[in-house]
Amino acid sequence: MKNKRVVLLLLGLLLISAVVSACAAPVAPAAPAGGEEAAATEAAPAEAAAGDAAAKPYIPVISKGFQHQFWQAVKLGSEQAAADFNVDITFEGPATESEVDKQIEMLTAALAKNPAAICFAALDTQAAIPLLEEAQAKGIPVVGFDSGVDSDIPVATASTDNIAAAALAADKMAELIGGEGQVAVLVHDQTSRTGIDRRDGFLNRMAEAYPNIEIVNVDYGAGDHLKSTDLAKAVMQANPDLKGYFGANEGSIIGVLNAATELGKEGLVIIGYDSGAQQIQAIRDGLQAGAITQNPIGIGYKCVEAAVKAINGEPVDKVIDTGFFWYDASNIDADEIKAVLYE
Repeated sequence: MKNKRVVLLLLGLLLISAVVSACAAPVAPAAPAGGEEAAATEAAPAEAAAGDAAAKPYIPVISKGFQHQFWQAVKLGSEQAAADFNVDITFEGPATESEVDKQIEMLTAALAKNPAAICFAALDTQAAIPLLEEAQAKGIPVVGFDSGVDSDIPVATASTDNIAAAALAADKMAELIGGEGQVAVLVHDQTSRTGIDRRDGFLNRMAEAYPNIEIVNVDYGAGDHLKSTDLAKAVMQANPDLKGYFGANEGSIIGVLNAATELGKEGLVIIGYDSGAQQIQAIRDGLQAGAITQNPIGIGYKCVEAAVKAINGEPVDKVIDTGFFWYDASNIDADEIKAVLYE
């Protein structure tokens, strides 16, 4: 009897153990359930971020290029404005400033996203007008920067007064070559507003104020260093008495500097536009007389600021003059100048 009770006790313990194990077994799948909850928790910030992004106005900033340091400085300004005004931007531009078709593709893609506004620096003052008309029809404000377009569609344009700036470059050139002699001009293009205005500002000032200065060549290098170098070398070789050379943007003036260095034209008076490490060093070294600097960070900032105002229905100045300065070895380290130079 005693043995029977022991057996029954053992059987009871075994049964209890089995029940406990069976009850505990379903707990095992809790790990996947917990994993799903953790994944949802991790996804939540991403979803929240996406919601926040969707709540922010989106403004594509389409420039004339991306490779030159000038456009990188414009990009910095636009990004600072985006942070200050709590908007989302993208910044893009074609690889070279001759790729009008590529820029039009970028503008088309931007329009397809129905942005709150568009900032646009036109490579061709006419080619983009149909797309800008589409933006206007959709109620999307367009803000020009650096280069305007031949249209009243942009609610504002943030840019340098390029005619006045190039005229100042002409005055400096005339002063430095003694008011007479042969001068050549290298421009980035003849289709953008900046190319047209810088060319005409320089040429018209020379024609009206300095009759003893002869313009021997006006060439267009598309802002490309290699092409601009080849063009400048050809002009220097064809005009041995050349006294001065004006390069109308960063790519153009680098071409002039490269050509002058290769051909040993140390006495040539070279005047540029914008800045960049090579140009700044050439001024410090005495190879280049000086240059006109814009305010590229200010251009980028002001175009986004104007777009935000337009989105909010606030008044915007039709023309936003971002200013320019002459700099040379005498003032290149002045605080006012350092603030608008880039390397």
